[in-house]
Amino acid sequence: MGFQFRVLIPPYFLCFLLFFPNFSIQFSRRASVIRLPNGDSYGHPFDPTRVTQISWHPRAFLYRNFLTDAECDHLIKIAKDKLEKSMVADNESGKSIESEVRTSSGMFLNKAQDEVVAGIESRISVWTFLPVENGESMQILHYENGQKYEPHWDYFHDKANQALGGHRIATILMYLSNVQKGGETVFPESEIKESQPKGDEDWSECAKKGYAVKPKKGDALLFFSLHPNATTDVLSLHGSCPVIEGEKWSATKWIHVKNFDRPEYTSDDCKDENDSCSAWAATGECTKNPVYMVGSAEGAGYCRKSCKAC
Repeated sequence: MGFQFRVLIPPYFLCFLLFFPNFSIQFSRRASVIRLPNGDSYGHPFDPTRVTQISWHPRAFLYRNFLTDAECDHLIKIAKDKLEKSMVADNESGKSIESEVRTSSGMFLNKAQDEVVAGIESRISVWTFLPVENGESMQILHYENGQKYEPHWDYFHDKANQALGGHRIATILMYLSNVQKGGETVFPESEIKESQPKGDEDWSECAKKGYAVKPKKGDALLFFSLHPNATTDVLSLHGSCPVIEGEKWSATKWIHVKNFDRPEYTSDDCKDENDSCSAWAATGECTKNPVYMVGSAEGAGYCRKSCKAC
């Protein structure tokens, strides 16, 4: 008797082919993988069999071994000597400010900074079905003993940041190191927080206050800050628990609903791309945040006129 193998392709996957026409799927008894057309870093493919849905409210998914050890070590190496105190966005003005709510240190890479970063960004786009250009530059974060990020939302409350690519629709947290104790990502309002078993020795007190994910080197956590109808999801409230033993390295990729790439700049077009640029420049953002305000070799910034860069 003959055997027939049928593959069902959902409609959204056909739309995906328009953006990635040259990718290939390889089927085997062990896994189904997608190899990216741009020669993804270290030949590491996208493997949907490694993805587990952990929550629908909020929508959250865990990808085991999303990064290789070599990729994790590479990201830490290029960030290690460039770390600065992490900032938060002011809810009213949208400006970057220091806060005890967030006590880590971090830095931003450039998009496609090297072949490793470009490969990871491509893999993220395949996983999320969201274009690379909708993503912010990757942020590398370092948490030492006691450092944390209190529960917060990744979508914006101010109009200034919403004007740049719209709300953040999705966040990918990539764990670059193991943590001996603490450092979990916690969702205090998750609908399944009461159903997750937590032994006294396995979890920190912070993690017991919601549904929590332990940092494991190479794993990646994807969650959505917006509902499918594009309204904000208050259940996406999340935080990084204090590190109790060891240290924590992670990489964050925020993705917006619209294109977040910098505008093209010509010598005849000297202008600001945001109404708040002059106020930000007056508070020193041109020197505090030059990549965003002025630009870099990768492209022009959003506030060149106010920073007197053109």
